[in-house]
Amino acid sequence: MMRWFISFLLVLFVLTGNLLSASAEILNRTPTEQLDGLATKAFAATSAGDFAIAETYWTEIINQFPDNAAAWSNRGNAKVSQNKLAEALTDYDKSVELAPSAPDPYLNRGTALEGMKRWQEAIEDYDRVLELDSQDAAAYNNRGNAKAGLGLWQESIEDFKTAANLGRDFTFARANYALALYQVGETEKSVREMKNILRKYPNFADVRAALTAVLWEQKKTGEAESNWVSAIGLDSRYRDLDWVENTRRWPPAITASLGKFLKFQS
Repeated sequence: MMRWFISFLLVLFVLTGNLLSASAEILNRTPTEQLDGLATKAFAATSAGDFAIAETYWTEIINQFPDNAAAWSNRGNAKVSQNKLAEALTDYDKSVELAPSAPDPYLNRGTALEGMKRWQEAIEDYDRVLELDSQDAAAYNNRGNAKAGLGLWQESIEDFKTAANLGRDFTFARANYALALYQVGETEKSVREMKNILRKYPNFADVRAALTAVLWEQKKTGEAESNWVSAIGLDSRYRDLDWVENTRRWPPAITASLGKFLKFQS
């Protein structure tokens, strides 16, 4: 059987199908085949960005196999992707109850708690993940995010750095590390980290936009504008300062710097 627990880190934004007919198609299969068949459809819907459909498939699985902890956790992920955070929390609680030694339900529940700005509770869930798996890069990164929510910038820097070291290709952890460095005034080191990231990942819009903001503050207008053209060509959401601050959750200092650039652009 496939590995069912999926960690909800960053959902990147066609499956329609009739759930009743999908169920009818698998009536003659074994329970394991039924489970895998519905899970495959759920993951396909998730990959297509159709989280409501994915939720219906996970619900179908839960109705047939109510003790399957992974199904509860994955349905929670589908709900988080629809910003149904309170409902997702209920699913994660059930998953933790059914599989208290599995790290992913705690990791996923922490993400929902972060979305509700319940930072300390999220940290406690990430601590639990790290008790179960001390090498979980996602838990370090997410704990860094939650500590940033509490304004614990030095602690968040250490978590982001650990996450980046554990997951060499964990680019968002490296980006978070660079942004947090800028927050505490380590500008040169922050810029160096950003440029190192872009040498390997030139199409990383998040870092292009961040570097734009820093270079603008440093009066390097031509270089800033060049990076900005690349950034918005890759992801236009960086034009929206509210999205940057509250959804992407950049630290205040880099958000303010981008705000100055955007004000000039307008």
